[in-house]
Parts: sequence; C-alpha cells; structure tokens
Amino acid sequence: MFAHKWVKSSLVIITLLFLSLWAFQLEALARVGGGRSMGSRGSRSFSPPRPYVAPRPSQPTRPSVTPTPRPLTTPTPPPTSQPSSFWRSLGGGILGGLAGGLLFRSLFGGPEAAAGPGAATGRGIGFLDILILAGIGYFIYRYIKRRRQEAVAEGPYQSSAATRPSSYQPPYQQPPYYDQPSEGDLELETGLSHIRQMDPSFDENAFRDQCLDFFFKIQAAWGNRDLDPMRHLLTEEMYRNLSADAAQLIAERKINKLDNIAVRSVDLTEAWQESGQDFITVRIYANLVDYIVDEKSGEVLSGSKTEPITFEEYWTFTRPVGTQSWQLSAINQAS
Repeated sequence: MFAHKWVKSSLVIITLLFLSLWAFQLEALARVGGGRSMGSRGSRSFSPPRPYVAPRPSQPTRPSVTPTPRPLTTPTPPPTSQPSSFWRSLGGGILGGLAGGLLFRSLFGGPEAAAGPGAATGRGIGFLDILILAGIGYFIYRYIKRRRQEAVAEGPYQSSAATRPSSYQPPYQQPPYYDQPSEGDLELETGLSHIRQMDPSFDENAFRDQCLDFFFKIQAAWGNRDLDPMRHLLTEEMYRNLSADAAQLIAERKINKLDNIAVRSVDLTEAWQESGQDFITVRIYANLVDYIVDEKSGEVLSGSKTEPITFEEYWTFTRPVGTQSWQLSAINQAS
C-alpha cells in the first residue's frame, strides 16, 4: 500500500516538472534570446549590466563668486552745526551796550544838554546814532542768517542718513548643483573617451542608429529561423547559441512570429576597453507582438497575436579597438 502511494506521488511530481520545463522551453524560444541572458561581456560577464537611469534635468547654476559681505553698520550722521550762542550773546551785548550808551548820552548829556531845546545837540537820538545802530544790527543779522543757511544745507544729509536702510547684505549662498553627473555617467563617459582616442570618428548618435539597425535585422533573421545572413553581425558564441535555438524551432516545426516591433529608446549604459577590444552596452526598450505558431496548422501555441508585450534588454556589442565592425556579443535581461 505504501509503495503504491509512493509511485503515484512520484508520477505526479515528474509530470509537474515535465509541464514546467515544457512551458519554460516554449517561453525560452520567444524572440531573439528567448527572453533569457546569453553571450559574453568580457570580464563583466558575471556581473549584471549597469541599469539604465533616466538623466536628471539640468538646472542652470549661478557663478560661484562669493561677494564680500558688507559690515552691519549704520552711517553716523555728522554733527549738526548750530549758530554759536557765544556769538549771539556777544552780538546782543554789543548792540545792547551801544544802544544803552547812546540813549544814556542822549538823556543825560554833558554841558551841551543844558543849552536848551534850541541847541544842536539837544535831547534825542541823532541821525548818526541811528546809522551806527542800524549797521551793527545789520552785521549781526547777516552773521546769524549765514550760520542758519549752513545748518539748513547740512540738514538733508542728516535726514537721509538717519532714514537710509542698512546697506548690509547677507553672504551669497550658492544653490546646490542639480546637474552633477552620477558615478555611472562618469564611468560611461570615461569609457567613450577611451574609444574616441583610438577612433576619432566614433559618434554616439550614429552608434545608436547602428544598434537599432542590428536589432531589426537580427530579429528578422530569427523569425526566418536562419541566422546565416546575419552571421557577420554576431560573435561566434552568439551565432552558435541563436543558431541552436533556431534549429530547435525547425525540429519542432514551430515558428516564432514577431509583429509590430516598436523600439522606444536605445540608451548607452556602459563603455569600456579590455584585451584589445571595445565594449559598449546599450539598453533597448521596445514592445512587439510575440507568439509561436505551429508550422503546418498556424495554430497559436504560446503568446498572443493581439496583445503586445513590453520588454527591456541590454545588448552588448564588441569590436577590435579602433575598427568599425561591431558585433553583438551578449543579450541580458533587465534584473
């Protein structure tokens, strides 16, 4: 009884494993590379490709010149010039003394005062006295007026100095840089600069176009199950792997249909040199209708004829340093 149950359990497990492997095999033969990683990336074969990171928008940065801050001080207004009280007192004393002396002399004059009202020097202030008093008064008036004009002329400066806002400005704080390149960007640019040193004609945009051309040509050859026409675009290792997969499709009488292929972007992610070889890895972001049909009946065995799939893969190309003949050396799935 126990042996019978053990046999039944073993058969169930074997059947499940077979179905799982069969389903995986059908999926593995979908599109070039079968949705799996293959090929060589030189010394980086055992490390995943550097993931693509969308570039951050660049922000303008201000110059890094830091102006010297001004001291936080308020201008001290000059002292206000006021007419001297000493000169006012002196002028008033002189004027008062002269006026009192003239008045005293007029009222209590000497022997000429007793001569009577008809005398030439009778009582009262004479015309000469009036002229003297007027001259002294005019002199004092002019002096005081001049001093007041000087004080008024200095007044606006006092007012503006008192109400003028402080000229102090806080030290300039430089904003952070938003367009600082990441470590991956620096490594990529370093690798590309090394490639340009040996090949001054290398152009990134032209290389992207070439990668896109490779992508469509290799996918078409895969759909025809014949990689020979595209052998010059593949390294020996990639040609063997893809040819073996195509041969398996032929043996099983299956065709991998790839329709409505649309590549959304081709982005460079890595570039380096080693052992006399150039290497560049690009990220291909695309969508297509991917399905497998029976060779005779046309029946869809896996995938969908109507629902497109979106995928992200990293294709690595290599060539001898300085030459123009790039070849596909690896396909890696996005992790």
